[in-house]
Amino acid sequence: MSHAHFHAQSSARRFGGAPEDYLAIHQWFDATKEMWADARHRALRHHSQGIFECERQFGVTIPNSAGKDVPVRLIGEQHVMEGAIRCACI
Repeated sequence: MSHAHFHAQSSARRFGGAPEDYLAIHQWFDATKEMWADARHRALRHHSQGIFECERQFGVTIPNSAGKDVPVRLIGEQHVMEGAIRCACI
């Protein structure tokens, strides 16, 4: 996944609701692209500490538009794993 929008679509498929429910979280992970617009940006948030920091930023769960509370940590794990698969970092 190269854009937060596609991560958000993936989250909507996995957890329900609409992509817009998840966009802010995926944008938070990828905000580091402002410094490095390549895979180096992943060093700053795309790891377990970054996932826990995301949870502190957004809360333990977020409600989606389908009325379901979704754990932020699971959304973060999904983001990190999708990016790792794309760049063959794992």
